[in-house]
Amino acid sequence: MRILTIIGARPQFIKAAAVSRVIRLHNDIKEIIVHTGQHSDANMSDVFFEQLDIPRPDHQLDIASLSHGAMTGRMLEGIEVLIKQEKPDWVLVYGDTNSTLAGALAAAKVRVPIAHVEAGLRSQNPDMPEEINRILTDRISGLLLCPTKTAVENLKREGFPNRIIGKRQQHIVNVGDVMFDAVLYYRERAQKEVNLETFGLEHQGYALCTIHRQENTDQVERIKSILSALQSIAKDLLVVLPLHPRTKAKISQYKLESFLKGLHLLDPLPYLEMQRLQMSAKFILTDSGGMQKEAYFHRVPCITLRDETEWIETVEIGSNNLAGTQTVNILEAFHKIGNNRMTIKRFYGDGKASNKIQENLRFSIS
Repeated sequence: MRILTIIGARPQFIKAAAVSRVIRLHNDIKEIIVHTGQHSDANMSDVFFEQLDIPRPDHQLDIASLSHGAMTGRMLEGIEVLIKQEKPDWVLVYGDTNSTLAGALAAAKVRVPIAHVEAGLRSQNPDMPEEINRILTDRISGLLLCPTKTAVENLKREGFPNRIIGKRQQHIVNVGDVMFDAVLYYRERAQKEVNLETFGLEHQGYALCTIHRQENTDQVERIKSILSALQSIAKDLLVVLPLHPRTKAKISQYKLESFLKGLHLLDPLPYLEMQRLQMSAKFILTDSGGMQKEAYFHRVPCITLRDETEWIETVEIGSNNLAGTQTVNILEAFHKIGNNRMTIKRFYGDGKASNKIQENLRFSIS
């Protein structure tokens, strides 16, 4: 069996690391990895391949820093050529990026089955580019690999499985979350190899924050409101902010550098370093979907800097506070944060999602 895996963004490297590690255990499966280049910065790409022992991409498209339409179109064109060249049995896509949609569209055009990891996620916000990407990818995927029961229910409400693709009925499977696999596999290593003192930090002596989502960074009032809240929090607790390249550029564009005063700024961190900082944070503030889950996996309270989330389970049990971007709401959530570490429930599977993905790929093609 031949699998063409499409990756291009930081979260996809993490997910692919877990699945590729399982695939490599099987001599009868050949994985061909395509890196679109969506995240091409060394801190956002190369270091992940090194740390997580991901095989070097077989093909590199180097497509980045374009508008959504231009990026997706050029990726689609490049991936289609590679599909015809490699003749895979499956095209495997992850998540909700432009790389995801381009890979799925290219495969659909040449009638190669598509497997979508993280199928069924919905924020119910159609203004998010990620929401459009995931909805369209689900529509044309033959194998819908869901991370949660909620994702399965979302698909069923939308009428899935709703069509025959490649002479097979669309198939929905709740395999669990591959990011949980990754956290379980790398957590001990992160504790051993990464020293908090390297960053001048102490256990639970800081809050960790990330901001990168387009809906926040492309609106000056939203990012100003978030940074104002962080400055207020920093008067009581050190706030560590690894700056995403997009966020850094937007802060410069909006001339908001003064709003960074008093914050502990870092460059984007590799996976192990980021996991280590999450483990020991007093709490986490983020607009990242992945970090909401990782906070939960590490039993660290989270404040989500968005108006909605795909990971509603974390909100329902109280480990995640959906605060939005208004300064007053973020500070209200901060003042409610306690020291309790919640018990992990099996919303996201048993840490064996990667094995189930491999098994379903094998079963569904036979």
